[in-house]
Amino acid sequence: MGGLTQRQVDQYLDDGFLFPLKAMDSDVASSYRAKIEALEEKYVKSGPRSDLNQYFRVNAHLVLPFAMELAKTPAVLDSISSILGPNVLVWSVELFIKEAHTSKIVSWHQDLTYWGLGDETDGDTEHLASAWIALSPATTESGCMKFVAGSQKQAIQPHNDTFGEDNLLSRGQEMAVDVKAEEEVNIELQPGEFSIHHGRMFHASGSNTSDDRRIGCVIRYVTPDVKQLVAQRDYAILVRGYDAKQNWINVAAPDGEFSEASLDLYEKVLADQAIALTAGAETEATQFYAGSGDSHSTPVSI
Repeated sequence: MGGLTQRQVDQYLDDGFLFPLKAMDSDVASSYRAKIEALEEKYVKSGPRSDLNQYFRVNAHLVLPFAMELAKTPAVLDSISSILGPNVLVWSVELFIKEAHTSKIVSWHQDLTYWGLGDETDGDTEHLASAWIALSPATTESGCMKFVAGSQKQAIQPHNDTFGEDNLLSRGQEMAVDVKAEEEVNIELQPGEFSIHHGRMFHASGSNTSDDRRIGCVIRYVTPDVKQLVAQRDYAILVRGYDAKQNWINVAAPDGEFSEASLDLYEKVLADQAIALTAGAETEATQFYAGSGDSHSTPVSI
């Protein structure tokens, strides 16, 4: 395997993020973008059972084989294994599309606030990392992610629901912490590059004022030490090593694009995860987990 150098691992442990790293050539990234946009054209009126955006934003890897391909990208897995160790599962794959010339933003938040995941009895974990792969340019102009270095060393902060009209998060969730402009690090990536960040990382993104869509794929990787602490059960796909803890229901990758079997599994997983992923949410924030594609999903990123 390849993977990160010790210096890169130390930088990740210090800052809570690492970028830019190379996942694939730009032409390969462009081919994945083409697959996404072909699906948008194919399902312009409606998705196979729900709105297409629901499948993009929640557990895309359960119904779209190419999403699972992205999660198994060797360079990404090698880097993740350098941080998490030899035993790695994919918990979630999500596609995030920020249209050109839109005012939509994502407020400052921490991912682990929402997921119900932790180590044994603690609703927190060091054994989770997210990889964000750029499939189109992610620049300051297009609304790339921005992080606060070292913020992962802090505990989960209180978050308030703002229901902001331009906020892409389901409830406009925002940390009750002021982030100064000089603390922000813009995570600019070119197609085929990726970043890695910790689940407690303070992060946000601005609006896309560019002429192109900002398209990214985020993969949530966990180790067998992580478990679901809120819902009764949760699901993952083993991609490296073995799972001796059996905290997860291990499922198979989809056998075809929106196959009947994968859609049935998707709906089962959605129902079981809803307990954790909509905990504390108002009705407006739970529509994806009630089967509607008209709202943004609760498992948030940017």
